[in-house]
Amino acid sequence: MEEFNSTGSRHKITLNQRQSCMVSGVKDVLSFDLHEVLLETEAGMLMLRGEDLHVNRLTLEKGEVDVDGRIDSLTYSDGGGSSSGKESFFSRMFR
Repeated sequence: MEEFNSTGSRHKITLNQRQSCMVSGVKDVLSFDLHEVLLETEAGMLMLRGEDLHVNRLTLEKGEVDVDGRIDSLTYSDGGGSSSGKESFFSRMFR
């Protein structure tokens, strides 16, 4: 049975020994390299940072991504549009 949050979306993260991460509820993969993976999820923008990161499985039709490597941090941002007058997610991330 799928779990839904209060907004009706399916978003779940499973982190295993900081070596592998399975993320569901992914809308898009915006960028990835050996040190950073940037995902747009149903819960907002999600940045995974670490070393030797590899996207092993990417299934956007199901909204699932698997990442392997040493995962040091998971950071969320709402990534809301600039219509509210707030600074954009990318502006804050790349100061």
